[in-house]
Amino acid sequence: MQSAPSGKLALSPLFLFLCLFLGTGFYFQSQGVDYAFYQLPAPAALLPAILLAFWLSRESLGNTIDQFVTGAGHSNIITMCLIYLLAGAFSAVAKASGGVDATVVIGLQLVPSQFILPGLFLIAAFIATAMGTSMGTLAALAPIAAGVADAAGISPALMAGVLVSGAIFGDNLSIISDTTIAATRTQGCDMKDKFKANLLLALPAAVLVLVLLFVIGHPAELETADTANPVLMLPYLLILILAIVGVNVFSVLVIGIVSSALLGILVGDYQMMAIGKDIYAGFGQMQEVFILSLLLGGLSELMRRQGGLRFLVTRISRLIQSSSLTPKLGYSLGIAALISCVNACVANNTVAIIVAGDTVKELAEAGDIEPKKAASLIDIFACVLQGILPYGAQLLLLGASFSVSPVEIIPYAFYCYWLALVTLGSFVWQYFLQRKVGQAGVE
Repeated sequence: MQSAPSGKLALSPLFLFLCLFLGTGFYFQSQGVDYAFYQLPAPAALLPAILLAFWLSRESLGNTIDQFVTGAGHSNIITMCLIYLLAGAFSAVAKASGGVDATVVIGLQLVPSQFILPGLFLIAAFIATAMGTSMGTLAALAPIAAGVADAAGISPALMAGVLVSGAIFGDNLSIISDTTIAATRTQGCDMKDKFKANLLLALPAAVLVLVLLFVIGHPAELETADTANPVLMLPYLLILILAIVGVNVFSVLVIGIVSSALLGILVGDYQMMAIGKDIYAGFGQMQEVFILSLLLGGLSELMRRQGGLRFLVTRISRLIQSSSLTPKLGYSLGIAALISCVNACVANNTVAIIVAGDTVKELAEAGDIEPKKAASLIDIFACVLQGILPYGAQLLLLGASFSVSPVEIIPYAFYCYWLALVTLGSFVWQYFLQRKVGQAGVE
């Protein structure tokens, strides 16, 4: 039997995963392969890391397997996976029944020509919030926006930046987004509470972006020959309302699936026989994150038992305690830095949240940060980084759609910068507020 690995050594499986994932991505990128960082699926890159964690374990093989299965089968992990499946099913049924197309067409018809940039930001924000996916939003809007940019003489990079800004806004706030699901489950809070905490930061950032887009706006006429039935948008509005008032997320998603299918059949050309296939197709869309969540849950449990997560938390805590910052401010900045670094490594905000979730929860408890605020914080900075990563899926998709380099889009992802600044500003405000209260108490 091996001796217990040191805390630092217990983190080596995670570093192996990152090296494999990043190394493969950079290699394919150097070869000019499209979507280079998605050529090696994350679950496949995780398998050697799991084998290393098994080898490092001081327990017998049978006990190590039991520990891995315990982590993979944790109630938070299983609940997260079930929500992923239902969210994928809703997204697939709503799209197949015409909800996405109706939302895009009606949104474009309502946008005045002089407000094309802020209008597209709002459309992208609404669709992403309702669908729970920035990628699905960008895939739906990018071809339309690219044509508008070309016809109106708007910089393609600017137009792409507007779209990714709106998509990140919605992805960050949506109650059916996989990032929200992962953030709330790992931090142990309700989705409605995370939504409210998140909205206090996201809304001011969105307003600042809208003001900026109004100032730099470029008039353009939108041609939308298609017609759409606004009734098909109702399932999106319904799930948003139900989620905000606090209905259980499982009920919300089931209601969304049923209402989308029924309205598609009654007022559209959706076929009842297609419901089962579309639900299963939605499950398939969540396959990667489903498998990844299970494997990371097992790996995290092994690293926790071997002292890896405790080592990481202790090091970050010592760094914060050695600074002159208050605990809440220090730990908030530590969480923001941790999730940003992890997301920069894995180029996937959901994966980053799952990887760092347990560590963030311990840091939040040490800093007396409420679970809803910790969930909001981890989701915000994961989404901020995802929106400006030139090797992230969002910018790669937009770069291909607008025929520009993903790097050119980065300066125009206005919402990502404003969201980060507003959030960091809230840290500073709380810091000075705490100091003022402390001084008043002394006097």
